[in-house]
Amino acid sequence: MPTDHHARLAALRAQLARDGLHGFVVPLTDEHFSEYVGAYARRLTWLTGFEGSAGTAVVLADRAAIFTDGRYTIQVRDQVDGADWEYRPVPEDSPAAWLGEHAREGDRIGYDPWVHGVHFVERARPLLEAKGATLVAVERNPVDAVWEDQPARSAAPLEVHPERFAGRSAAAKRAAIADKLKAAGLDAAVLSALDSVAWAFNLRGRDVSHTPVGLAYALVHDDATADLFVSPEKVTEEVRASLGNGVRLHPYDAFATHLDTLSGKKIAVDPERSVAAIFDALGHAGADLVRRRDPAVLPKAIKNGAEQAGARAAHARDGAAVARFLRWVEEAPLAPGGVDELSASDKLEALRRETGELRDLSFDTISGAGPNGAIVHYRSSDRTNRPLEPGSLYLVDSGAQYLDGTTDITRTVAVGEPSAEHRDRFTRVLRGHIALSNARFPAGTRGSQLDTLARQYLWAAGLDYAHGTGHGVGSFLSVHEGPQRIASSASGFAGGDEPLRPGMILSNEPGYYKAGEYGIRFENLVLVVPVEVAGAEAELLGFEVLTLAPIDRRLIEVGMLNPDERAWIDDYHARVAREIGPRLEGDDRRWLEEKCQPLQG
Repeated sequence: MPTDHHARLAALRAQLARDGLHGFVVPLTDEHFSEYVGAYARRLTWLTGFEGSAGTAVVLADRAAIFTDGRYTIQVRDQVDGADWEYRPVPEDSPAAWLGEHAREGDRIGYDPWVHGVHFVERARPLLEAKGATLVAVERNPVDAVWEDQPARSAAPLEVHPERFAGRSAAAKRAAIADKLKAAGLDAAVLSALDSVAWAFNLRGRDVSHTPVGLAYALVHDDATADLFVSPEKVTEEVRASLGNGVRLHPYDAFATHLDTLSGKKIAVDPERSVAAIFDALGHAGADLVRRRDPAVLPKAIKNGAEQAGARAAHARDGAAVARFLRWVEEAPLAPGGVDELSASDKLEALRRETGELRDLSFDTISGAGPNGAIVHYRSSDRTNRPLEPGSLYLVDSGAQYLDGTTDITRTVAVGEPSAEHRDRFTRVLRGHIALSNARFPAGTRGSQLDTLARQYLWAAGLDYAHGTGHGVGSFLSVHEGPQRIASSASGFAGGDEPLRPGMILSNEPGYYKAGEYGIRFENLVLVVPVEVAGAEAELLGFEVLTLAPIDRRLIEVGMLNPDERAWIDDYHARVAREIGPRLEGDDRRWLEEKCQPLQG
């Protein structure tokens, strides 16, 4: 059994040789194209050591490369051995393009169609054929063949998500999907994204860390009936009763063979959320396959009244816990043996658990002290753990899963006295955050059209950040949810072309990162809402801020702010004190009230 990543790479190469393959592509995803996956599907991490949430490895007989985007430039070099792996940037390079350059004539390059999308296949195949090489779909993933202690799929039971939180019955959701299918002349739609299945059936699960979903596939038909494919041990009597007679249950492993029964049917499949194997199976069965967005995606993103109310309640509850944490950090001793990244993240989780409502974190807390804060998606470990030291910055990006909502908040705080550069950079980030928060825009505006607002004050100083400005957020579901996003496609972050609609929840999180020194990010979640503007000649939208927690005023260079920005900060702090203050007691409440005083100077 391999004992380290170098040995694991050698074991995989030996398995490829046994399988008659000259290369293999390993993405960080599962059969459902999930961003976060169950332990059994973390093949990329097992093989390379990379623990980020997006990446792909390509292994050839004599070389190997790992592909990550700008969020992981530092992290991938820290976690993956450069002696074995080339570091390749996305989107400047891609696995398909790299294969097209390095594969040799006669090579057989394997891929697992149950963890790759059709776009990869369609890009890679012609590039390989041009070199005289072949792209080969494997029946068994060779990583699984050498991963001797690979975990089994989770057997955790599904849970019914109450309608008082969901806002609509599952039957009503599926009826709405059926109406859209009939209008488009479609017989059925495949739901393979786990959050889509969870939303459409008002079910939640515990099969993926931090994302309350269960492993399942579904077919929703134009008569509003559905076929749900889930392991029988996961279906409780309560779940069975909630599904009703209109939902036919099948074993999870029966999904692929069931697709063979759809000959002649017009089936919608989303190429962004369904793996290549589904397209292959439907094509082999003789189905009329239509590439179309998953019909649950948009209604899931547009939160109804109950979900919006739940989000507000969840953020008030969560904000009180975060405020208690920020006070603890500020007042904790900084001597040796004091606060470090791991003890801080543990404390924050403990304070959230004291609410009695926490179901899970919404992702692994990013607790970055000093230079570790410059690693955008940093995850502290015993090896990398750093103490909070005077004169440094501490970045904490965290979130929680509650039955009524999902939270995601980032605060950067000064440890001791911040430098002039710390204040300048923080204030530029904050000004961009405020500009986006205050945006008024006509209906139909895309997130890509707003992205510049958050970057403008950094750009003015020749600075920027290598991640999107905002992502969608689910309702007791995925902390990263599409289709909406605030990002520029020119920066390599897709999704910013989706029109923003009332009811969508997004993050607003500009940042700045100085490698080897510090990181700054400021993140609130916002809800898209209609706004009234006197004399407006078009329907206008704006943002309601959901996140409630104080800003570290020690990091604000007040002289850089204009009057409107000062007013925004003072108004925000007044609201924080008003809405979460009553949830706090004693020293915590007194601390909050002091931190929410108007700016001076």
